[in-house]
Parts: sequence; structure tokens; C-alpha cells
Amino acid sequence: METQKNKLSKGYVQIYTGNGKGKTTAAIGQAVRAAGFGLKTYIVQFMKEYPYNELKGLNHLKEWILIEQFCGDDFVYRKELPDKIEADKARRGLEKAKAKMLTGDFDIIILDEVCVAIYFGLFNDEEILTFIKQKPDNIEIILTGRYCPDKLIERAELVTEMKEIKHYYQDGIAARKGIES
Repeated sequence: METQKNKLSKGYVQIYTGNGKGKTTAAIGQAVRAAGFGLKTYIVQFMKEYPYNELKGLNHLKEWILIEQFCGDDFVYRKELPDKIEADKARRGLEKAKAKMLTGDFDIIILDEVCVAIYFGLFNDEEILTFIKQKPDNIEIILTGRYCPDKLIERAELVTEMKEIKHYYQDGIAARKGIES
């Protein structure tokens, strides 16, 4: 593997939230842009155990971007709270993200769907604030997901809200391979 030459001098906390499409896509886009500059990104996806196509696509950039999934979301469709098995998977994902962040091997850490995970009780906002407090100065953290708690918004330096204006789901069009999944 090629030795990394570029590093961030200062890392910030970014959030992509809201009920519109594009939160994960924006975060992954940032990872791709960073890879072009030689920065390395670790992405942990919560509540996504489905083999979304971003896993296949990012495999082409595996020298610069590592993506892993922890915890499913079947409980949402059953209208239940997550069970201990799912909660333990999510906690392992957060611990792995912390370990990756503290190695110094990665410049960007993305906690994809962490805001939704908080909403469903897999974490609380204080646990994520503690995670952020442990970040080294030169690490960028990106959080995504609907229902972002106000405490996280207050802590972040960049917050973007994706707002749905119109979506073809409303016309009965299902998720399309390569576009939504």
C-alpha cells in the first residue's frame, strides 16, 4: 500500500440530516473526494446489513475507503425496539469506529445512520458526544441520518439538512438498484 502523504491540519464535525434523500450519498461523496487527495476514510454503517451497492462500488477504492456494516433494521419494520443482539452489534460498530479513529490510520470517520440509531435507542446522544470528544484534532467526523438530536447539531461545525420537496416514492416507485440501493 502506498504511504499516505497528505493529512488534515484540522478536522471538523459534519452532519447530514433531514428527511430528504442523499445523506449517505453526500458522506460517501466526501470520502471519494478525500480519496482523490490521498486521505483515508473509515465508514461504519448502522442499521444497514443489506448489501447496498455502495459496498461494491467502494471496494474499487479499498486502498482509501473501508466500509463496514453493523446492526440491521428489521425491528423498524416489525414496529419494535431493537433487541439486545442488534444493540450489541451497533455497540461493536461504534467501538470499532473509535479504535480506527485512534489508530491515526484514517483521516475521516463516517458514522452512517448514527442519528437514526440514536432515535431507535441503540445509542444516546451523550455516547456520540463522548465519541466526538475523543477525536484527534486532525480527524474529520461525519454523522448521517434522520432525527439528529439538537445536542449533536450544536456541537457540529457543519450541518446540512436534506429536505424532501418531491419524491417518486409518493407515486409508488420502489427503490431502484444503483440509485437508492
